[in-house]
Amino acid sequence: MNTAVPPKSLKVPTLQLPAHRDAFYGGEWHEAKSGRSADAINPGTGKSLGAVADCGSADIDAAVGAAKAAFPAWRDTPPLERARLLKRIANVLRDHAEELAMIDAADCGNPYAEMVRDATIAAAQIEFYAGLVTEMKGASVPMGPDVVNFSVREPRGVVGRIIPFNHPFMFCAGKSAAPLATGNTVVMKPPEQAPLSSLRLAELIGDILPPGVFNIVPGGKEAGSALAAHRDVAMIALIGSVPTGRAVMKAAADTLKPVMLELGGKNALIAYPDADPEEVADGVIGGMNFTWCGQSCGSTSRAFIHERIYETVLANVKAKITHYKPGIATDPATTMGAIISRTQHERILGFIESAKQEGGRLLCGGGRPTDPELANGFFIEPTVFADVQPTMRIAREEIFGPVLAVCKWRDEAEMLAEVNAVEYGLTASIWTNDLSTAHRAAAAVQAGFVWINEVSKHFLGAPFGGYKQSGIGREECFEEMLAYMQEKNIHVRLKPAKK
Repeated sequence: MNTAVPPKSLKVPTLQLPAHRDAFYGGEWHEAKSGRSADAINPGTGKSLGAVADCGSADIDAAVGAAKAAFPAWRDTPPLERARLLKRIANVLRDHAEELAMIDAADCGNPYAEMVRDATIAAAQIEFYAGLVTEMKGASVPMGPDVVNFSVREPRGVVGRIIPFNHPFMFCAGKSAAPLATGNTVVMKPPEQAPLSSLRLAELIGDILPPGVFNIVPGGKEAGSALAAHRDVAMIALIGSVPTGRAVMKAAADTLKPVMLELGGKNALIAYPDADPEEVADGVIGGMNFTWCGQSCGSTSRAFIHERIYETVLANVKAKITHYKPGIATDPATTMGAIISRTQHERILGFIESAKQEGGRLLCGGGRPTDPELANGFFIEPTVFADVQPTMRIAREEIFGPVLAVCKWRDEAEMLAEVNAVEYGLTASIWTNDLSTAHRAAAAVQAGFVWINEVSKHFLGAPFGGYKQSGIGREECFEEMLAYMQEKNIHVRLKPAKK
C-alpha cells in the first residue's frame, strides 16, 4: 500500500514561492502580452498564493519564436554535452527537492512527502534520458558493393508540452528530458491551476541551458490551443483529459504535427478467488492513489472482486483506509491532500450523490471531513462504494477524485467484458496466485499498462501509455525518446575506382 508518511530525515522547509510570475522564454522573463493575470489558489485553504500571468496566443508566439531561434545551435550541440547539462539540472532538482515539494503541496494540494518523491523521480527521469543520448542510432541497409544506404535520426524542432495539475513539478521537469536530450527545444505550458513550481524551475535552471532551449508560458485554454496549433511547433505532447486530448489533436491537424497523448482512465483492478484478501485490500486502496485524492489517470477506480473473497476484502478495505485522512498538504504528517479546485470538488460530490441515488452501498466516506481547520479547503473523505453495477456513472466515467467503485463478479467472461466496456484503456491490475490465470487475464484486458499482484507503480524504462481513448504513444521509456526524433534515409552511390 502506498503511503505518504515521510522519512524521519525529511526536511520541512518554509514555503518560498517563486519571485517571478511571468513567462520565461529566450532566457528572460517577460510580462504577459495579454495583460491578464490569475490568482494561484491553495486548495487546502482556499486562499490566494498570488497572481500569475495568464498568457495568450501572442505570448505563445513569442516563446515559440525564441525556441525556434535556439533550435539550430541546440540541435548541433554534441549529444554528450547535452547530457552533461541535463545531469547538472538533475543535481539542482535533488538539491532543491524539499523547496519544490513545498511549493507543489501549497499550489496543487498534494501532500508534501509525496511531492518530495516527485522531485527525485523527475531527477531520475532526466538522468535516464541523459544516459541514452548515444543510443539514438540509425541503421544501414545492404544494397551491394557500390552503394551505401543508411538512416540517421534527427530532432524534430520546437516541441510543445502541456502538463496537468496532479504532479506539476515532476511533469514539468521530467517530461522535458526526452525532447531536450534528443536536441529539440521545448515550450512548456504548466497547469493553470498549479503553475508555481514550473516557474520556480525556470528560476533554478534558466542559466544552465542556452537561452530559448527551455521556455515556460503560464496560461489557460487560449495558451494551450495556440501552442498546439502553432505552425512552428513540430510536435505537441499532452497529459490530460480525453476531451482536452481531442481538442489538441484537432488543433494540431492543420499542420499535421505528430502528437503524444497520455489521457484519462477508468482502470480496473481484478481479484481472483485464489488471491489473498488482505493483499487485495492493500492493492485496492493503494491503486486508488488516495494520497493525492485519486487525482491520477492511472488510478484503479473500479475494483472487480470475486464473490468468494468479496466481503472479506471489503472488511479489510474499511479497516485499512483509515490511514488516509485529509489534511493540509504542507504538513508532513498529512496522508491525503485536497481536491485541486472548487469546480472539481463540486463535480466529485455530484458523482457521490449519483452513486447513492443509483443504489451503491456506501462503505466509507462520502462527504467533507468535519475538521474545522479544513472548512475552507476543497477536501473529500476517501470514499468507497460497494455493490456497484456496470450501468452506474461511477462505474463508467472518470471521476478524478477519491471515489472507488467495487463490483462483485462470478463469471470470468462476463467480468472481462465489463472491464473492457468503457472507452478508456490505460492501466489494469490483476491479483491471482495462478500463473496461467494471470497471463490469460493480462492478454484479455484492453489496457496499455498491466500490473500482476502489484498496483500504482511506474518503472523507469517500461513503456507507459494507453489503449483506446486513453492516449497515443508511450512515455518513460526509450520509445518516448525516439518519438521526438524523425528518421532520414541517406543513399550514397559510390563511384568506381579509377584504373
